[in-house]
Amino acid sequence: MNRLFVANKPTGISSNHFLNTLKRKYGVKKAGFSGTLDPFASGNLLIAFGNYTHFFRFFDLEPKIYEATIWLGAKSESLDNQNIDKIDILKPFDKNLLEDVRAEILGEVKYNPPKFSAKKINGMRAYKLARKGEDFDVPTQNMQIFKSEILNYSHPFLNIKIWVSKGAYARSYAQIFAEKLGVNATLSALKRVKEGSFCYEDEKALNPLEFLTLKENFYIGDESDIELGKILNAQNFKNSNDGKYIVKTANFYSIIEISNGEVKYLLNRIEI
Repeated sequence: MNRLFVANKPTGISSNHFLNTLKRKYGVKKAGFSGTLDPFASGNLLIAFGNYTHFFRFFDLEPKIYEATIWLGAKSESLDNQNIDKIDILKPFDKNLLEDVRAEILGEVKYNPPKFSAKKINGMRAYKLARKGEDFDVPTQNMQIFKSEILNYSHPFLNIKIWVSKGAYARSYAQIFAEKLGVNATLSALKRVKEGSFCYEDEKALNPLEFLTLKENFYIGDESDIELGKILNAQNFKNSNDGKYIVKTANFYSIIEISNGEVKYLLNRIEI
């Protein structure tokens, strides 16, 4: 079965565990998702079955939009609602100060991903090293904060909505926010509400072609050349300029790349 849809992951389970429940629900064996959600997080998880799993790298999944609840004064090694080892009782903050901090954390931001994350350190997942209590550093990275909005402040909980780049960590955003206030903080809740143009619609089946940003090209030779995966000549395409293109045949469609007169298959023989 080839299928693309957005599922709503509940809190308390891993993305892989949730994917397995969907595989049993729909009776499929081959499946994947676009971006991991932590067990404590909920919301949008883009799911693909069958050959549609090959599409992920061609989708524009930015911005990723999250609604996060920052617990001001709570300290957790994992920066979420797990592993909390200290809670400071803080006086409420002036809302103008919170708005100033929010406005300050925009654009390109340097951050250290959480040690409890799926980042790899010398071939091992960081969270596995963290659970063992090993001492290590996660390299500094950059993320883009495109937009942010404070939704509600009911001390000590600050609800904020953020529009971020692929690979960004909302937990690290909360840590940066807290550091600017001079306090500890962690996320008590996190929900992903959108990835690019993908949002939850009761697991409605989606047409992947509607989400590809590639231009269509036309092969003027024998289309069986494409269906058989033969070597192609750029001059046999209506548009021979360098770029990535969708090419349809009677039975399938492919994604090709033309570069310096050479044609390479990026994806071939996908049935729609």
